[in-house]
Amino acid sequence: MGIRADYQDRLQTGELKKDPAQALVVDRLDRLSQGIEHNRSRKNGLLAKLLRNGSPPKGLYIWGDVGRGKTMLMDRFFSTVPIELKRRVHFQSFMQDIQARLHRVRKSHAADDAIAAVAHEIAETAELLCLDELQVSDIADAMIIGRLFEHLVELGVVVVTTSNLPPDDLYREGLNRDLFLPFIGLIEQKLDVVELEGAIDYRLGRVRGLRTFITPLGPESDARLQDLWEKLTDTGKGDPLTIEVLGRKLAIPEAARGAARFTFADLCEAPLGPADYLALAKTFKLIFIGGIRALLPSERNPAKRFILLIDTLYDAHLRLVATSQTPPAEIYSGNDHRQEFARTISRLEEMQSASWWGAKIVET
Repeated sequence: MGIRADYQDRLQTGELKKDPAQALVVDRLDRLSQGIEHNRSRKNGLLAKLLRNGSPPKGLYIWGDVGRGKTMLMDRFFSTVPIELKRRVHFQSFMQDIQARLHRVRKSHAADDAIAAVAHEIAETAELLCLDELQVSDIADAMIIGRLFEHLVELGVVVVTTSNLPPDDLYREGLNRDLFLPFIGLIEQKLDVVELEGAIDYRLGRVRGLRTFITPLGPESDARLQDLWEKLTDTGKGDPLTIEVLGRKLAIPEAARGAARFTFADLCEAPLGPADYLALAKTFKLIFIGGIRALLPSERNPAKRFILLIDTLYDAHLRLVATSQTPPAEIYSGNDHRQEFARTISRLEEMQSASWWGAKIVET
């Protein structure tokens, strides 16, 4: 059964709802599946690839807003393509694997071009490579990924990837971005770029009627935070990530499906500033914060950072899920920043509302 038939079956059973934009992407994925099967019938293994006995079909770069179903469609495509040599992996995990392979190859002096050697290793085990959530935020990854993709395409590997961003917006404000531009050109030349249009975030229906600012702290609130994380990211635990901020690295403890997860200490007790919070707001659509604690009147710096953080998330219209020792009005009682914190309280209340989370919330 191909992805088109699989998708239709899920519509008939009510597991999925009709979505014209998704249907268009399904059509493109179905055509790609047929192209992979046709090309595979004309070649026999890696040697034939190297001899270019049959040109592989162009892969797909599927982009669109968070929650539109990109990952779901790619996963259904991956499971229905009738080939054995295929690999599906989150992009950050893929890059960690690539870094480890490069380290091993360079240490062994097994090849003059370590990236080419690693590409050959991947091509030997994957005719189809599906990468979820392509997002480049690290200069080291930016320098590697372009050359790696170029080798993979030359070796006949079909690449399908999802991203929240169009190719032109990748690594938009990154250090030495001009060195990354050839990779964007490679994507546009070697992959068909497909936008999954539409404004409905299908995952938001899973939080309908649920509190997103959870008090007090304790095992029950921890469990509720974890439940909301799983509902909104479809994963139990995200991957660590680093993003560049003014030439330095900002560590993200967990990231998945456009969401990032922190503790209050990570964000407000560490020496972070406006540039850090703005980078988070530009990179993610959903922020989880665990363990917001009541602040003493003397804790002016954590209070100021918290005010700045909420202002930044509010201005960017991000969604927030948090656990807190107290309700918003009781987090900080100091005289310093009193007016600013009154605004923070108001914004935290608004950010819990159904209108903030979105009018176009559907049940899933």
